[in-house]
Amino acid sequence: MDTYLGLDFGGTKLLIGELDEEGHVLRSKRYDTRLSEQKEVAEAILNDLTDYIKAMGIQGNLKAAGLGIVGIVDNKRGEWVSMNHEITGPPVPIAAMIADKLGVPCAVDNDVRSATAAELILGQGRTSSDFIYLNVGTGLAAGFVCGGRIMRGANCNAGEIGHMVVDLSRKESCVCGREGCVENVVSGIGFTRQITSYGLPELLNAGKRADVVRLFQGADAGLKECVEITEYAAEALACVIMNLVRASDPDTVILGGGVISDGWLMEKVNRYLSPETMRGVTGGVIFSSFDLRYAGLIGAATLGMLLIKGGNR
Repeated sequence: MDTYLGLDFGGTKLLIGELDEEGHVLRSKRYDTRLSEQKEVAEAILNDLTDYIKAMGIQGNLKAAGLGIVGIVDNKRGEWVSMNHEITGPPVPIAAMIADKLGVPCAVDNDVRSATAAELILGQGRTSSDFIYLNVGTGLAAGFVCGGRIMRGANCNAGEIGHMVVDLSRKESCVCGREGCVENVVSGIGFTRQITSYGLPELLNAGKRADVVRLFQGADAGLKECVEITEYAAEALACVIMNLVRASDPDTVILGGGVISDGWLMEKVNRYLSPETMRGVTGGVIFSSFDLRYAGLIGAATLGMLLIKGGNR
């Protein structure tokens, strides 16, 4: 049985697992990686990979590996350029480092484009050559498939839609240097900022991040502040979706990420979507079919599949 190894690094955890050609997770292991320096993270990934091989072994005929990781990634060169928007040092040749460790080819891309690849090869995007994968999680980002190819951009930075301005009147500064960025109102980061701004500490968890479930429950209960936060978020997200539809003309929009996956927020978003704008989206606005716990892992392994089977898509 041919298999592929996925490595999904999300900032606080690394999930490593082996998958078959259909994307089924055969085995996996999670590692905590609360590190902030790029070099330290790269070293931790290699050390955890060594542990995984010793502890779990390789079950099948390993063909390739893939790493989905936060930040800016040069897929063609196999380099991890940066953990965030600022480039502070030379790129890390992480794909070659993993390939040397495993003895098989390795591909790397950022986490959202990895998930986009999974949709293209194994998921809801298999019947579409033109779709948007929209991830509403800790941050807000998108992957674009146009003519069957994943858009990466001249600087490997395509899809950073969280830094689209949707409200020129808002003066909240963003890490990107602009004001009014949509990520600051609809994402885990955004809800944390809004909850803090409204003075609602009871809606923050032990890690001082938004407890989205309690926020949504508060809105259902009619609490004024919760209603305002969530309604504005829904309207802003609808605006983003319609802007992206106008820009790339997809036939399908696929939703993923922990903030949107239970469907609560999307019910509100749907009320703000214009039928005229969305009429060409004949495949609908649909949810990813992947188990949220393993979506990143499946995406990472799919990068390896594309390397072996699909060429540079």
